[in-house]
Amino acid sequence: MTDVRDKILAAALAIADERGLAAVSMRSVAERVGLSAMALYPHVSSKEALLDGVVDLLLAEQLPVLAALPAGADHWTRLRAMAQGVRQLARRHPSAFSLLLARPSVTADAVRVTDGVYQVLVDAGVPSADVARVERLVSTFALGFAASEVNGRFSKGTLSSRGRRAQLPEDAIPAHYRLAEHLDQPIDWDAEFEADLDDLQALVEAIATRP
Repeated sequence: MTDVRDKILAAALAIADERGLAAVSMRSVAERVGLSAMALYPHVSSKEALLDGVVDLLLAEQLPVLAALPAGADHWTRLRAMAQGVRQLARRHPSAFSLLLARPSVTADAVRVTDGVYQVLVDAGVPSADVARVERLVSTFALGFAASEVNGRFSKGTLSSRGRRAQLPEDAIPAHYRLAEHLDQPIDWDAEFEADLDDLQALVEAIATRP
């Protein structure tokens, strides 16, 4: 990227962090970098290209996660590091993070990150024909968990689990009442994420070893 393009994309990400993704526009970014909106177009051809560039910035933050792993780290260590990196990325950029769920990964750094997951799955023994599909499964889990955590889906909301359950009679939601003892327990999201990764590893291993 050119220095000007770097500044443009950094400004777009900063605006998203400060004011939300809806505040990101060619005009707002131009004002942030001290250019006219028209002056952006030689560097970023459209708002779509601007958002793709922000995706590239976000995913570029994942590359040091891989680089920091010790030489010879096994594939599960690499996969867990990438998943934890996604979770930390969401915490740093909760507004812009939603772009990773809304836009295709088409930029160079996006391809590098995806290739890292492909290599983990190849090393785990996943058949070549299944690698792209399993990568989508793994990535969707990591992105979905992280987005749910930072954007409110996992929050307590205005009602406790008991209060939500009480809105309906037992015969309307029998599973909720049957599981009440467990649903009313506080959730350790760190522990849940690790448990989910364990289950994901078991699933990938099953795919790798099945006939």
